[in-house]
Amino acid sequence: MGATHVMMMAATLAKGTTVIENAAMEPEVTDVAECLVKMGARISGIGTRTLTIEGVDELHGATHEVVPDRIETGTYAMAAAMAGGDVLLRNARPQHLQSALDILGEAGVSVKAEAAGLRIGRNGNGIRAVDVETEPFPGFPTDLQAQFMALMTMSGGVSQIRETIFENRYMHVAELARFGADIKVDGQVATVTGVAALKGAQVMATDLRASVSLVIAGLAARGETIVNRIYHLDRGFERLEDKLSGCGAQIERLTG
Repeated sequence: MGATHVMMMAATLAKGTTVIENAAMEPEVTDVAECLVKMGARISGIGTRTLTIEGVDELHGATHEVVPDRIETGTYAMAAAMAGGDVLLRNARPQHLQSALDILGEAGVSVKAEAAGLRIGRNGNGIRAVDVETEPFPGFPTDLQAQFMALMTMSGGVSQIRETIFENRYMHVAELARFGADIKVDGQVATVTGVAALKGAQVMATDLRASVSLVIAGLAARGETIVNRIYHLDRGFERLEDKLSGCGAQIERLTG
C-alpha cells in the first residue's frame, strides 16, 4: 500500500504517462487518489488494480475530508466484542472493513450499520471460534490479526488464524500467553483454543498492532493489566485511553 501511495504521488508531477499495475486497492489509496484529483492530478482506474496517471505541471490547493481509519474502527469493534456491551462507532464506514465485520458476525457479535455509524454489541452471548486468513483488501486486514487473536482467546472452541501478508507477525502470542491464553504457532498458522477467562498480567508491547491487542485482552481479563512500551500505541491510536474510558473502561496512562 505504501509503495502505491509513493509512486502515485510522484507520477502526478512526472512528465508523460505512468501506469501502476497490481496497485493496492485499500480505501486509503483511493482516498489519496481522490484528493490528488481535487488538486489537479489526472488519475484513472481509481479503486482498481491498474492506475494510469497523466503527469501535470503543477498541483493546486484543495479541501478534502480524510476517510475514517478502518483499522481503528475494527480495533474498537473487537474491543467491544471482547469486553461486551454496546458501542456506537460514529462515522465509521462499514464498506471499508466488511470482511472483518462479517467475521465478527460469525463469532456471535451484533454488527449493525446505522445512519450515525456502526453499532457493535455483545451482551451475555459467548464468542464463537472462527477461522480467518489475512488477505489484501477487500479481504481480512493483517492489521486486525492481533486484535482478532485476542478476541479468539476467549472463544468457545478452537480457531485457526493464517497470516499471509507479513512474516514474523505473531510476536504478541507470547504476551497473550501471559494472560493465560492457549495459542500454538506452526509457521504461518496460529491455533487458538479458547479459555473460560483471562487473568490480568504485566505485558510488553512489541509493535503497533500487537500492543493494542494486549489492551483489548486487558479489558476483558480479570484483575489488573499493565502494558509496557506503549509508545508503539501512540503511532496509530490517538488518545486511546480517553476513548476507551468514555466507553466505561477502567484504564489510565501511567507516567514516570
